[in-house]
Amino acid sequence: MEYFTTAAGITVHLLDTGNPHKDEGEEKTVVLLHGYLETMNIWNELVELLKVRYRVITLDMPGHGLTDSAPEKEDGTVINSMEFCADMVKALIEKCGARHICLGGHSMGGYATLAFCRKYPDIIDKAVLFNSNPYRDDPAKSEDRRREIEIIRSGKLEMLAELSIPKMFKSENLRLFDDKILETIELCDMHNPDGIVASVLGMQQREDTTEVMDNPPVPIMMFEGDSDRFMSIEAIRKMMADFPKVKHILLENTGHNSFIEVLPAVYQHMCNFIG
Repeated sequence: MEYFTTAAGITVHLLDTGNPHKDEGEEKTVVLLHGYLETMNIWNELVELLKVRYRVITLDMPGHGLTDSAPEKEDGTVINSMEFCADMVKALIEKCGARHICLGGHSMGGYATLAFCRKYPDIIDKAVLFNSNPYRDDPAKSEDRRREIEIIRSGKLEMLAELSIPKMFKSENLRLFDDKILETIELCDMHNPDGIVASVLGMQQREDTTEVMDNPPVPIMMFEGDSDRFMSIEAIRKMMADFPKVKHILLENTGHNSFIEVLPAVYQHMCNFIG
């Protein structure tokens, strides 16, 4: 069921597939957090597979789609920090009465997932990161985000989406996923530009969470693409070596949206990991 609710003081747009094993009294829940410039629709194909086995909850992240941004601070600024995203997800999980949770996040959603693991490890059983990392922005990336904010504030969010979203796929896979790319770009019309700016600020100011990867409070599995245009294969391999307590899955011939580009493989790995 798709509906609106309130959590952490804001209105949240979500989808809850319900428990497919209600009659048996069993429940495992997968909660999925999308990435930057996406909506919960990015997960549609994966949800169709997962909902046969698990209860699945997806949502528009703060500042994206039909979900509000974080409340305004005393100084008038609005920042969708990763900590606020974690607070909102915790409140939502409690409101939905979800149990035995595997929390998954793509890119920006992965940053929020790691923030959640640090703040609320007792709420979830496992975590999955899709094409994400635990590092804070370096100066070059922070400057890129500053320029993005300028572009958005100048009324060019649609142009930014048209340039950025195709880069989330391996070049050779673009024609295979034309429809998904077009859908994601078109759904950017739903975003409030101020909300997107608040999310960029949240990513720009996020804290390093490498300690979560060093000593995971819950089992963590990480998917990475060998042709990710946002993180080099050398950086990915170093990350895999640096965090041996995390289960790493390097997916061949995929970019930043591996869970779309090789959907069957990702689904099978997730089922094996969740149980």
